[in-house]
Amino acid sequence: MREEEVLLLRLLPPLSRARDFHLYLEGGRRIVDLWQDSGAAVLGHKPSNVVRELKNAAERGLFAPLPHRQEKRFLKALARFFPGRNFRLYPDGSSLREALKKAGVLARGDEPFPDPVFPDLPEGQGLSGLFSLWRPFLPPCFGDPFSPPILIPVLPWSLGPRALALSDEAPDLPESAPLSPVLLAAATRALHDLGGPGSKRDLVSFPRIDRATASWIRRGIYLCRYPQPDHKIWAELFRYFLDGGFLIPPSPRQPLILPGSLSSGEEAKLARLLSDA
Repeated sequence: MREEEVLLLRLLPPLSRARDFHLYLEGGRRIVDLWQDSGAAVLGHKPSNVVRELKNAAERGLFAPLPHRQEKRFLKALARFFPGRNFRLYPDGSSLREALKKAGVLARGDEPFPDPVFPDLPEGQGLSGLFSLWRPFLPPCFGDPFSPPILIPVLPWSLGPRALALSDEAPDLPESAPLSPVLLAAATRALHDLGGPGSKRDLVSFPRIDRATASWIRRGIYLCRYPQPDHKIWAELFRYFLDGGFLIPPSPRQPLILPGSLSSGEEAKLARLLSDA
């Protein structure tokens, strides 16, 4: 994460807890999370099935990153979304980026990944057509998410591994590293709860928001500004939404993510903020 993004997130007062798509601040204030940990919290914070699976695996003491059959279960869950693909698993984003650099896919370590939410890519972003993020709940009409040789899934669990889904045309990449079965168990449950490619989350309707997004691009549950504003303008938007009770991403390179549900009052307030932004 870049320093300017960290500074924006530091504007958020300390949290006391998080649940579903809400963040609860010390002092009792509640805000709606439209960042969702860059998509890793797309199932919400504290998803009950995932937390239960994490506790069950932890009770068995499976913390060490050693071979375990849980890896096969995780790969099987991934294959539901990416049939016919091979997979590489890495413990974190830094090791995934290092693997892409070794394969000659990334020119720089901090290079932003191409994102299917945005209509096209800024000059120099990635090697065109070779790799892309994959985000759940994107309607098929916005392009075939399985076309690039290398897909980088945005997986729905912050503590889970990072994965690459590779077609036969993908270049050779470093082998998967053993991972903690505790984290794999929770990540597997999260993938199952994602509901598969046919999930209906993308069908959730927010009519007032749809009418208020003339200056935004909406793709499924994702909203973005394009062309991407510079950081100074985005920082002003970040503060504006935070003052209004909504957390947006700390970078214009990341989309806003609509939550699984909004109260009538929250929907009206968000529509007003989007319209005025």
